[in-house]
Amino acid sequence: MNELNQGISDEIMVALRRIMRAVDIHSRRLAHTHGLTGPQAMVLKALIAAGELTVGDLARQVTLGQATTTEIVQRLERHGLVAKHRSTTDKRRVYVSPTEEAIEIFRHAPPLLQERFAARLDTLADWERTLLLSSLQRIASLMDADDIDAAPLLTSGPITDTGLASPRRQSTETDSNGVNV
Repeated sequence: MNELNQGISDEIMVALRRIMRAVDIHSRRLAHTHGLTGPQAMVLKALIAAGELTVGDLARQVTLGQATTTEIVQRLERHGLVAKHRSTTDKRRVYVSPTEEAIEIFRHAPPLLQERFAARLDTLADWERTLLLSSLQRIASLMDADDIDAAPLLTSGPITDTGLASPRRQSTETDSNGVNV
């Protein structure tokens, strides 16, 4: 590899590392200040916006698997951030809604990293977004990451990370896929 190519390779590695660090720093800050993981925050934000949803509807809305969403909801319920109740018209349907504690947390929470990123991404021209997509897909391929399942969520660690990681609450439970819950 010549000197120019090595320099470009190094700059690509630096840019990738900055992205990874930005995601990690945001995830740690969210956990430290609010006791939540990115996926937990995303689930709670969806519930706060909707008022109440079934787990299946919630999973579709946040584009996570139903099993992963169920585990996140169970953890949030154990910590008093969501409540479940049966439908009055169809007893088979169970709805999940945010508690007042969850709503209060989000009155003071910063926007999720992917929300800020998506807003900035939307300001780019179509050709530039397409170029970024193509470049990132190629990078994923070069890293043998083509077949790795991923949600549209910028967070470090597994999706079902234990979260609720305020200094008083920390855990390392994972679901059957190795995702933190």
